[in-house]
Amino acid sequence: MAFDFSENVNALFERFEKFFTSKTVVGESIQVGDITLIPLMSISFGLGTGGGTDPKGNQGEGGGGGIGAKASPTAIIVIKGGDVQVVSVGAPHGFEKLVEMVPEVVSKVMGEEKEEVKETKEHLE
Repeated sequence: MAFDFSENVNALFERFEKFFTSKTVVGESIQVGDITLIPLMSISFGLGTGGGTDPKGNQGEGGGGGIGAKASPTAIIVIKGGDVQVVSVGAPHGFEKLVEMVPEVVSKVMGEEKEEVKETKEHLE
């Protein structure tokens, strides 16, 4: 049975058509004091293929393909007390708004970074 690149590519696309798409994914919640942060991510997948033959030369055939994925933060759900807000990461001043709403996050992140730097320095000494 001869190799039919086109047939194989079509079969691959048919099987992966439902899988390769763009989805919004809800991340694991992060608890900071009395505030809950829930990240929202946009996940995209793609697939590309190509191939050809050279019947005039050495009867050669060739083909190739590739798959790619991308994850991008889109928003963060902030739950503080009884209030729920969605802060868009891509919106103008979205990150600044998040910092204003949750100053404890900045303190926690900065504290963790300082601790990591301290541990690294101690390890190097």
